[in-house]
Amino acid sequence: MGPVADGRRVAPAGRRPTGMTGEALERGARRALGDVGVFSRVALPERALRAYQAGVARAIVESVERGLGRSFAVAFSRQAGKDETLAQVLAFLLLRHGRRGGSAVIAAPTFRPQAALSRDRLLARLREPGARALAAGAGMSARVRDGYAVEMGRASARFLSAAPGANARGQTADLLLVANEAQDIRAEVWDAVFDPMGVACNATTVFMGTVWDRNGLLARQMQWLGEEEARDGARRVWRVDWEAVAAEVPRYGERVRARIGQLGIEHPFIQTEYLLRELDGAGGLFPPGRLAQVQGDHPRRRRGEPGKRYALLVDVAGEEEGAMPGVWLPGSRRDSTAVTVVEIDADGEGAEGGLPMYRIVDRMAWTGSRHTQVQAQVADLARNVWRASAVVVDATGVGAGLASFLAAALGERRGHGGGRVIPVIPFTFTAASKSALGWDLVALIDGGRLKEYADDGDALTREFRAQLGAVEFATPPGPGHPLRWGVPAGRGHDDLVMSAALVSVLDGMSWERRVAVGW
Repeated sequence: MGPVADGRRVAPAGRRPTGMTGEALERGARRALGDVGVFSRVALPERALRAYQAGVARAIVESVERGLGRSFAVAFSRQAGKDETLAQVLAFLLLRHGRRGGSAVIAAPTFRPQAALSRDRLLARLREPGARALAAGAGMSARVRDGYAVEMGRASARFLSAAPGANARGQTADLLLVANEAQDIRAEVWDAVFDPMGVACNATTVFMGTVWDRNGLLARQMQWLGEEEARDGARRVWRVDWEAVAAEVPRYGERVRARIGQLGIEHPFIQTEYLLRELDGAGGLFPPGRLAQVQGDHPRRRRGEPGKRYALLVDVAGEEEGAMPGVWLPGSRRDSTAVTVVEIDADGEGAEGGLPMYRIVDRMAWTGSRHTQVQAQVADLARNVWRASAVVVDATGVGAGLASFLAAALGERRGHGGGRVIPVIPFTFTAASKSALGWDLVALIDGGRLKEYADDGDALTREFRAQLGAVEFATPPGPGHPLRWGVPAGRGHDDLVMSAALVSVLDGMSWERRVAVGW
C-alpha cells in the first residue's frame, strides 16, 4: 500500500484501496493538491518540508495560483534543503496543472551537473509512491522528453543551462521561472535570455542560491526585492541562515558550530554559506582584522631547534644574468625567489582537533639570482640549518627545474649530512589551484592556525606585511566560487605572500603526534 493521505492509505498507481470509494479518493487528492505543505506531508512523508521550507514553498505557490507574478529571492544556509524545496514546489505544480497545462523554466549555471541534478531530483519525487498515486488517479505519469524536460500530463518543467553561449532561447514560462544558483548566473545572460520567457504570462520568478558578493545577479535581485518588500509589506526575500535551520535540526547546528570553530567566524565560507552575508566582491583579502589575526608573538629564529619540525616553502621567480647572488633588492621591479620557514606544531596547545598549527619563524628572498645559486642555498637550509621535515616548492614554469633539483638533492640518501630523505612537494599554480590555495590560507588564518613571528623591524618582515595589505581579491561568477587574488600590477609584489600561502599544502600531509628526529 502507499503512504497515508487524509488519514487513509493511498493505493499504488492503478489500484483502488479496498473499501475506498472514488469520491474518497478524489477528496484525498483535492486535499493533497490544495496546499503544498499538505502535499509534502501526504505524498512525500519521508521528505516532508520543514517549517522554514514550507513557508517559502507556500509563498511561491500562492503567487503562481493567484496569478500575482511576484518575484522572490531565496537564500538558504548550505545543505539546508533549498533544492529539495524547489523540487517539491515543481512536483506540486506539475501534478496540479497536469490536466490543463503550464510550463516552468529552471535555469542553472551549467546543464551538467547542475540543471541535470535538479531534473533528476524532480523526477525522483514524482515517482515516489504518494506522488505516483496522485498522478495515476488523474490518469497521468511522469516522463522525460528530449533529456531536459520533465512532463506530467500537459504540464512541464524545463531545465536549461544559463552558461554564456548556451542555446536557451525560445522557451516560455507561464507558471514559474527560476534562476537556481543565481549567484553564478551572469546578470546580462539572465536579462537578455531568460527574463523575457516570463513576460507574456507575468510568470512568478524565483532567484535561489548563495550571495557571495554584492555585484552578482542574486545580490542585485535581493536588494531590489527588499526595497519592494519595504514598500508594500509583502514578503519577497527569504534568508534562512544556519541558526534558523539548527532550531529545527539540532544536529545541523552541531556540525556548523564545529565548522565555525575550525575556520573562524570571519572565514568567507562561514560568512556566505552559513551566515548569508555578502562579500564586498572586490577589495582587500587581508583587512585589518585578518592582519591582526595572523600576528603572533613568538620570536623570529635563524635556525632550527632540536625536537621541533620545520618546513620550507619556496616561491620561485625568474633569474637574470649578472644579478647579485643571495641578495634581496627592496623596491625592485623584479620578483624575488622567496622562502618561508614554518614550524609545524601538531602536539602543542595551539593544535586542536588533530589539526596542526603553523608558526612562521623566518623568511628570506633573492632577487634575480641564478637558480643554480638559489638551489644550493635552499638545499643547505633544508638539510643543515633547519633539518626540514618537508619542502614545498613552486614548480610552475621556470620553477620546475628548481623543484627537480631539490627533489634529487634532498630525496637521495647520502653518506654525509645525516643522510635523511626530505620530502619535496611540487606545487603548480593554475587558476583553480591558486583559488584553492587562497581559500585555504584564509581558513588557516581565521582558524588561528597560522601565526607570523613578532615584528623584528627587519625590512623583509615589513615587506611581507605590506604585501598582505596590498592583496586584492574578487569572486567572479562561476561554479566552485573561484577566488582571484594577488597584488595588482603596479602596486608591488606578492612573492612573499605566495611563499607563505604554500603552507596550505602541508595540511594535506600526515603530522601524527611523534618525536622529531635528526638533531
